[in-house]
Amino acid sequence: MSLAGRIGWRAGLAAFTATVAYDIVQIMQMAGVLRFPFDEILIFGTSLCIVLPFVLEILSLHYSSPMDKRFWSHAALIFTTIYAVFGTANYVIQLSTVIPAKLQGAADTVRVLEQTPHSLFGDLVAIAYIAMGVATLMMIPALEKTGAERRVRIACMAHIVATVLAGIVYFYPTFSYRLLLVGLPWGITAPAFMLLLAIALRMRDTETPAMRM
Repeated sequence: MSLAGRIGWRAGLAAFTATVAYDIVQIMQMAGVLRFPFDEILIFGTSLCIVLPFVLEILSLHYSSPMDKRFWSHAALIFTTIYAVFGTANYVIQLSTVIPAKLQGAADTVRVLEQTPHSLFGDLVAIAYIAMGVATLMMIPALEKTGAERRVRIACMAHIVATVLAGIVYFYPTFSYRLLLVGLPWGITAPAFMLLLAIALRMRDTETPAMRM
């Protein structure tokens, strides 16, 4: 297996695992099982764990793609980088600045940095996940229409729809936990396309054109 295939496979598994962990924490928070500060630490911590492996997974897609498809894989990498920059900035600030200030009773001093609906950092994380959605859109032309890559294409299409629904949650004028359920499909489509892409990257080195039919 090539270097891109090995890294893509392992990074994709790591991104999938971190995203599932995020889903579990989000469900536990909504159910009232987790409370501050552990809910926020785990939500932002698992979100941060998605970033690096996902970037490496898309980088592996780019370097394993044929030249005639690299425009699209490069576009996917660019939007993945946008996701990584905005997402990482938000998660690190929440974990290193906002949560410690809250624990010290100084929440008012960092209010502008807090990720809440329609806040500055709420909008930044919305941009991050919209960029991830656009990255999946750019991935589609970089993938084959048969075999394992066909399944990735379908998962990417589903994730684009889920991203639109998540955008409604982020930008709807009023926020509620009931509205949050509209974004629930994201928690399914995100780990699904990450896992399927990891499998496809692993198989790129082992499948012959005939096997992909």
